[in-house]
Amino acid sequence: MISYTIKFTGRILLLAGMLFAAGSVSAADINNVRMWLAPDNTRLVFDLTGPVSHKIFSLNNPDRLVLDINDTTLRTRLSKLDLKGSPVDKIRTSVKGSDLRVVLDLNQGIRPRSFDLKPNAQYGHRLVLDLFNVEKETVVKTAIPDPKGDKLRNIVIAIDAGHGGEDPGAIGVGRVREKDVVLEIAKEVKRLIDKEKGFTAELVRSGDYYISLRGRTKAARKKSADLFISIHADAFKDSRARGASVWVLSNRGATSEVGRWLAQKENSADWIGGVGSVSLEDKDDILAGVLLDMSMTASRSDSLQIASKIHSNVGKFAKMHKSRVESAGFIVLKSPDMPSILVETGFISNPHEARQLKTVAYQQKMARAISEGIKSHFWNKPPAYTFVAYEKNGGYKQAGQREYQVVSGDTLSVIASRHGVALQVLRKTNDIKGDTIRIGQVLRIPTS
Repeated sequence: MISYTIKFTGRILLLAGMLFAAGSVSAADINNVRMWLAPDNTRLVFDLTGPVSHKIFSLNNPDRLVLDINDTTLRTRLSKLDLKGSPVDKIRTSVKGSDLRVVLDLNQGIRPRSFDLKPNAQYGHRLVLDLFNVEKETVVKTAIPDPKGDKLRNIVIAIDAGHGGEDPGAIGVGRVREKDVVLEIAKEVKRLIDKEKGFTAELVRSGDYYISLRGRTKAARKKSADLFISIHADAFKDSRARGASVWVLSNRGATSEVGRWLAQKENSADWIGGVGSVSLEDKDDILAGVLLDMSMTASRSDSLQIASKIHSNVGKFAKMHKSRVESAGFIVLKSPDMPSILVETGFISNPHEARQLKTVAYQQKMARAISEGIKSHFWNKPPAYTFVAYEKNGGYKQAGQREYQVVSGDTLSVIASRHGVALQVLRKTNDIKGDTIRIGQVLRIPTS
């Protein structure tokens, strides 16, 4: 009886010990930490074996950011991170029970943001910590450049290489990554655009880092871009799918975007009307809706014209997925204030096209087709007060006016807004009583 009691008690103690040990095991491990540097922010990504709960808070004198992660064990070395060029001088850790504390010693002001990401095809659970550079977050409203004197501006092209950072995009045969291929093509497009007098190209993503979809168009808008072009390499579950394609915003996508802008117009610092000529902030809902609709219509019209030229150019050396420009509701195309197009350079999931896309020769060929389409459009239809407009019209500033041919989607109000002239002045110059214009009609645009 005593022997049985001792054995029973021993088993209870052993079971309790096992339960205690199991309870002391961390809910998740951090197996790796990655850092990505962007021009205006730094991103830290913690790769986890499972979901975690966390919180962040800031400390001053000296400046620090503290990240507390509950029930988590660090299984990697943070010292391997290259902190050069980041707002972080040093990273320290400490453990309290089963909880992990990560302390970032900062060398400049930052605005932190943290969030969890669920597993996807490439990664498991992740905890993301974004450090935004405070001094680079100031929103600057841009106005139409001053046409007085000898000032003429360049046409600005924003080139967006898709994906980046921890988002590799599609991965093709031989582990070729979409984010790498499209960045090389984007850089070559920039080089070719910059060679043309009167043009300036701006890379939305110049390195291997992540930018949100809305952040990409916002970056282009801050550069006062006359065109936004996003470059990608498609993928499909069937490796036989092939062909390049060029996309513009669909009608349905345009309608939904007008609604989104109207909903946020009171708090929006964005302008419309081509290089920021019309603000929504002081307009009632009806007028704001009309202005947005006209601006979106004009932008989509220009987008289609540019997309058609690029589609034709690419089709001279590559198989096209469709015989025409396609339309969809891509978020990066939803800009009421600038023409926006998306180019799928091919299917990276197709073995043949993947091999082509990773060669320098093919990347250069694709970049030439894109850049020539862009330049051709803007030499045919240059924005006012640009060097290209000046050259095309034989020094229109001295003549006091230039000519503009009406195209599909134009309205008199949008033409006036785009060229920086008052609507009533445009009517008077062309002896127009109302607002009716026709496609092909040539209007005289006063420049003073």
